[in-house]
Amino acid sequence: MKPGKWLVFLVVCVCLAVSATYELVEWSYAAGEGANADSFLGSQGDIWDAQKDMLFAVIGSVCAILFLSRVHNKQLEKMGVVLQ
Repeated sequence: MKPGKWLVFLVVCVCLAVSATYELVEWSYAAGEGANADSFLGSQGDIWDAQKDMLFAVIGSVCAILFLSRVHNKQLEKMGVVLQ
């Protein structure tokens, strides 16, 4: 894809989708294990743990785009990859 708004949107969406998928796997494990799931979850009683994890995934993806995309594009150009 060409660099632009759609690429940024898709990168953030994929990061959020991966985070949400992991949270669903974590939830299904907890539902299956019951009381023994606390050691796996590590939420320490925080009811908003899954939402916070997903928020930080979005923040991390946006920060990576803002701070690392120029460096990444320069490295691709050195390798001869045409971005446009």
